[in-house]
Amino acid sequence: MTTPSKDQATGPAHRGGSRAAAAIDKAHRENRAALIGYLPAGFPDVRTTIEAGIAMARNGMDLIEVGIPYSDPVMDGRVIQEATVEALANGFTVSEIFSVVEGITRTTDAAVLVMTYWNPVMRMGVREFAERLAAAGGAGLITPDLIPDEASEWLAVSEELGLDRVFLVAPSTSPERMRTTVDASRGFVYAVSVMGVTGARSSVGAAAEAVVSAAHDAGAERVCVGLGVSSSAQVREIGAYADGVIVGTALVAALRDGGVEAVAELTRELSSGTSRDGTAHDGTGHDPAGNRA
Repeated sequence: MTTPSKDQATGPAHRGGSRAAAAIDKAHRENRAALIGYLPAGFPDVRTTIEAGIAMARNGMDLIEVGIPYSDPVMDGRVIQEATVEALANGFTVSEIFSVVEGITRTTDAAVLVMTYWNPVMRMGVREFAERLAAAGGAGLITPDLIPDEASEWLAVSEELGLDRVFLVAPSTSPERMRTTVDASRGFVYAVSVMGVTGARSSVGAAAEAVVSAAHDAGAERVCVGLGVSSSAQVREIGAYADGVIVGTALVAALRDGGVEAVAELTRELSSGTSRDGTAHDGTGHDPAGNRA
């Protein structure tokens, strides 16, 4: 299969269909960067993951990533690794990811994407996984270890079902690879700000802006930055040049240490840094009752 055209992947042709793009564009119209939060599914249990996702959506999170726990998480730092180990020890199975997605999408208007290494999708079957994700209300997949060259089946199925496909770029991405990745992505391009594993950092690093610029230059309409973000000050710094800001480890640590309320509190604090005009965003862009608009 040929790679979809840029318009198919990230351009106007899918503005109405891509839930991730719609959420980012809504934030843009409100003169702020989109806020994207990550939690591993099943940590500490499925019900709590759903409750934490709902709390994030009701307190300023525009998009939510739920990760499938994986036995060999090569990209994840200690905090997320420990959370996924606990989820697996408690018996989490891949099929339960659809219950998590449905539990969040049923009661909120946030776009929910699944972040997963590719092996669990292959084991279930790309089409079966995609169809179950769509039925659960999921927006699409973030696939950190899948490159467009090896994603022909996913490209075809996601196009057919209208699911977003988010690929990663990094400071080491060549110009040719950047163009290929941007062309294949739908929804947004995930820019890794640092080389290495996930984890909250005191500073994001100068490479982040360069990666975002390179992705925009390659034709990406929406580029979101992840890895290392942990404070509203960093959200504000990144949001000045990126379309969205992704937070993971800090939210997982909040859930571990303080439960769902701590996640809600951190989300409110992070969302205060998304505005580009100096005003605070308090999450009121979402229905406070948590219902779909």
